[in-house]
Amino acid sequence: MIRIKNQAQIEGIRRSCDLLSRLFAHLKPLVVPGARLLDLDASARDYIVERGGRPAFLGYEGFPGTLCLSVNEMVIHGIPDERILREGDIVGIDCGIDLDGYYSDAAVTLPVGKVSQEARRLMAATRECLDLAIEAVKPGARIHDIARAVFSRATREGYGVVRQYCGHGVGLEIHEDPQIPNYVSSGPNPRLLPGMVIALEPMVNAGGPDVKVLDDDWTVVTMDGSLSAHYEHTVLVTQEGREVLTSWTF
Repeated sequence: MIRIKNQAQIEGIRRSCDLLSRLFAHLKPLVVPGARLLDLDASARDYIVERGGRPAFLGYEGFPGTLCLSVNEMVIHGIPDERILREGDIVGIDCGIDLDGYYSDAAVTLPVGKVSQEARRLMAATRECLDLAIEAVKPGARIHDIARAVFSRATREGYGVVRQYCGHGVGLEIHEDPQIPNYVSSGPNPRLLPGMVIALEPMVNAGGPDVKVLDDDWTVVTMDGSLSAHYEHTVLVTQEGREVLTSWTF
């Protein structure tokens, strides 16, 4: 069931999204060569809790971290561990916050020091996929309009678009209907209505689209070992178009 949020709920979701946006600004300068993933995760957890929030991912279906930290060939759901970031890595940071029962969700892929031209091209293209997905959001548009915008942009570069995972509704729970794939599928294609809150999240691989889950039952990696990038915003459908509720200051 797709939930249409009322004004009070939208204000609660907006506050949650504001806290999440400030968290990303807090984390950005910490993503440097030599940073340990567990330390990034602990910093995020403390930042959220100290401001009255709850890490939405921590404990969700058993996930052990506040952040999903996905390095290089990891697509999503990377578990924070003892790994040390190295010059040239790229790291996807995905986080959700529950603030007074209202949920936000966003992700960004960041360079660690100086990265390759291949990595920069992939990140730029994936971020543009998210921008185009957002532009497709307006009352009366359909889910497939979003999917087509992402798929067309990514495949124009020869990149692989991940099919097994997708965007989703958000706001009163961390995952709600509708599912929002990044390719045009034969699945449901509902219209967007004012009051819907959705998380748009292109996941794009430098190589092929195929992925696999590692033995930890969480970490998703590219099948061919190629780099992957992931960007996500929480977006409100308005009467006039859309409002992007999460933001980055970088």
